[in-house]
Amino acid sequence: MTHPLTPLLAPRSIAFVGASPREGTLGHDMLRVVRRGGFNGAIHPINPKYESIEGLPCLPSLAALPGPVDHVVLAVANARLEASLDEAIAAGAHSATIFASGYLENDVEPALLARLAAKARAARLPVCGGNCMGFYNLDQGTRICGFYTERDPVPGGIAFITHSGSVFSAMAHNDRRLGYNLVVSSGQEITTTAADYLDYALDQPSTRVVGLFLETVRDVPGFLTALAKARALRIPVVVLKAGATAESARLAASHSGAIAGDDAAYEAVFDRHGVIRVATLDELMATLLLLAQPRRAGAGGVAAMLDSGGERGMLIDLAARQGVPFAAIGADTRARLAARLDYGLEPVNPLDAWGTGNDYEGVFRDCFQALAEDPDTAAAVIFANIRDSGFLAGPYERVLRNAHDKVDKPIVIATNFSRCVHDQVAARLTGASIPVLDGTQNALAALGHLFALRDVWARPEPIPPAPPAETVVVSWRERLAYGGTLDEVEGLALLEAFGVPTTRPMVVERPEAALAAAEQMGFPVALKTAKPGVLHKSDVDGVRLNLVDGHALVAAYVDIAEHLGRRMIVAPMARPGVEMTFGMVRDAQFGPIVMIGAGGTLIEVLRDRVVAVPPFDAAMARRLIDRLAIRRVLAGVRGRPAAHIDRLAEAFARFSVLAASLGRSIAELDVNPVIATSAGVTAVDALVVAQPRGR
Repeated sequence: MTHPLTPLLAPRSIAFVGASPREGTLGHDMLRVVRRGGFNGAIHPINPKYESIEGLPCLPSLAALPGPVDHVVLAVANARLEASLDEAIAAGAHSATIFASGYLENDVEPALLARLAAKARAARLPVCGGNCMGFYNLDQGTRICGFYTERDPVPGGIAFITHSGSVFSAMAHNDRRLGYNLVVSSGQEITTTAADYLDYALDQPSTRVVGLFLETVRDVPGFLTALAKARALRIPVVVLKAGATAESARLAASHSGAIAGDDAAYEAVFDRHGVIRVATLDELMATLLLLAQPRRAGAGGVAAMLDSGGERGMLIDLAARQGVPFAAIGADTRARLAARLDYGLEPVNPLDAWGTGNDYEGVFRDCFQALAEDPDTAAAVIFANIRDSGFLAGPYERVLRNAHDKVDKPIVIATNFSRCVHDQVAARLTGASIPVLDGTQNALAALGHLFALRDVWARPEPIPPAPPAETVVVSWRERLAYGGTLDEVEGLALLEAFGVPTTRPMVVERPEAALAAAEQMGFPVALKTAKPGVLHKSDVDGVRLNLVDGHALVAAYVDIAEHLGRRMIVAPMARPGVEMTFGMVRDAQFGPIVMIGAGGTLIEVLRDRVVAVPPFDAAMARRLIDRLAIRRVLAGVRGRPAAHIDRLAEAFARFSVLAASLGRSIAELDVNPVIATSAGVTAVDALVVAQPRGR
């Protein structure tokens, strides 16, 4: 079946509206670009001022075409865009590219971009842009770009999609190690989005890895479907997401909303789908280079060889900081190293192999091969500052090729200084599927991503706990439809309904009722205000804990009632333990996102949390818990018993089912604290902000 984007990205005929013979103009450069790329279909320059351009017949308008074309490139000013798009649709064009920004001074409503989008959608016309640089489909020899460059992109297995035109140019036109089958500057995405381009790239047999530079996601369902497709096909997706802010925290009612931030949904979605997230273009490049080579990491860690003891020390420090493990090489490997190393050099990993320099190439070859063949080596790397003119470049190239021929693991060379001049050797090695990565930190980051991808792909899909009966879910959905904020008792009852253990508190409005409730529960108890509108009780001095008898309870009741009213909550005291928090926020794009982190009164100070897309199972919940800084406290410190991690994970998994079942009905949900002890887990307080119908 032909992909819907084939007319756009792999056209057989192209009309260029605004073509020009004047050098240095957009209209001239786009013709030079498409012809330089080797396009073998029909090319139709369109401009009423000329009879021919670059030896090609020039037509006065799209209406003069002999028939419909697959693709129309609109290289016209904003003022002419709407009329030109109308002409393209009337001429039966199957797709279009728009370079211009689509903004008009003194425009009318709806604005030009909205009008263009509406017309293109009505005509089912895929459009690249506006405000884009175009695209290169190197598999098909199609290059649509208005900016000519002598530095052509190189064919390869990387598909790259970017919202930024500057990033398009930087990644496509500089480093010739990066080999592409597709590079797209998607711009404003008036009809065709990054999700569509991603789907197209995943259908191409040559795609080994996809890189994305995203500012936003305009088609959430399509994006999620494409990410699921990538995971099913085992094609890595690497994303640099720009614009991570925390503006939403200012408007949040709950602790969870305050510490999640605007970026939490992307963080959770990427994690759920095994997307690799990077922070810089350098890290993006290194990761794409490493994942474009066809080999994936096996079990274990990095085996590294260097020619410097000092740089080895730096590597060890940086790897520890970035969480990249070294392979635990075995006794046989150490013996092979010891047999070849000069006196005084230790047979360890990472290995400093430079000694007297006698037979250094033979030493490098045999030692690196021994490291690469060790069963715990997932990837073998030489860290060395190679230069095209350096005397070690040739020997290292031979050492790497020898190892690459004899093992089926990723073989890599990385420089410790990112400005090494090694264009020639880097192009040769990367072309032989031996990536050359620049800079220690970038290389370690890429290796860390390689291992993370291995671990994610090895895990089965989560099987969440079953939700409660449908009647229970419907009844809570109806309750939440009224809006407002649920009090603590009702909020904890909601948790209980989904299997999250709670203290089962009671609401009272008289001291006598408080006494009766306490006697039924058993002392000690906690007393809290139930005044409507109070979101965080401790902030208004509305909490008294560990009340051991009736006298203490009545005194506390009278004290709180004086400034917060008579309506209060009595709850049994939870056993001392580690205070955690469960939270849920409702993202406008991606829906409910859940969070687990350090709880109690310091939740917003510590900001120790991880986020996830619900629902999931206890195994995934445990992996999330293991990422927290407070995990070491949960394991038991200073003589305190370890918390029951399995029950904490089960409770969080059940909380995730609640979020998935009722997420459209809840704006924010904050369970704080959740007390984790050696015996189990108890949710002590809950704040539930309902999402009214129609919001």
